[in-house]
Amino acid sequence: MDEQRKSPDFIETLARGLDVIRTFDAAHRQLTLSEVAARCGLPRPTVRRNLVTLEELGYVDQLDGRFFLTPKVVSLGMAAIASSGLWEMAYPHLRRLVGRTNESSSMAQLDGVDIVYVARVAVPKIISLRVDIGTKFPAPITSQGKVLLADLSPDELEEVLSIESRCEVVGWEREKTPFIKEELSLVRSRGWALANEELAPGVRSIAVPVRDLRGRVRAAMNVTVNAAETSISTLIDEYLPHLLKAASDVSADWVAWQSRPIAQVD
Repeated sequence: MDEQRKSPDFIETLARGLDVIRTFDAAHRQLTLSEVAARCGLPRPTVRRNLVTLEELGYVDQLDGRFFLTPKVVSLGMAAIASSGLWEMAYPHLRRLVGRTNESSSMAQLDGVDIVYVARVAVPKIISLRVDIGTKFPAPITSQGKVLLADLSPDELEEVLSIESRCEVVGWEREKTPFIKEELSLVRSRGWALANEELAPGVRSIAVPVRDLRGRVRAAMNVTVNAAETSISTLIDEYLPHLLKAASDVSADWVAWQSRPIAQVD
């Protein structure tokens, strides 16, 4: 951000508006004007103008002096997801995968040092963690995050791991960086990642990459299970082959979509 602000074309007011939106999260769904100002480190008058603007545009609403985001905000993120073509291509493959494993499956992409869920098909099982489209978790303690981090260059990885997580989930500490780098090397070589109750007690998952036209890992797909019901060996021996097939099919569809001819209109 500091480098961006050196540019004469940088729009400070837009950046502040985005800061205000990012102030809200799962643990802070409703905030007063003072609380928003304190959380994003901006003056109250600046925050008030941003909230009024966002409210008039339909992205924010308020009740009894407490502000909250409206569902319209989701359209901002979904526009990026839709433009990539990933959601439409992934969903049928996720459904088939869930039909074969009878376990929940999701797709996530990297957002700083966090992952953000962009597609999900869930089954009604007791898991001590709620996941919706747009949910974020620290990448280093999730199977999908490990897959995404493993594809980064050493310099990219250093930069990402230096970013502050925007999640409320406790579990990722910066001093664990040497250990995560060692694990990422293993993930890189075998092509899949495991998270064994690192994100939350009782939650176990396995993930594999989804690649784009250039072979870069742009998303990760996983299978999530209740650790008390499903062993690691079951995840690896029974579910991983199905997961690899589903991710390969999504990658193939995505590559075909990216390779489609674009008609030029004069």
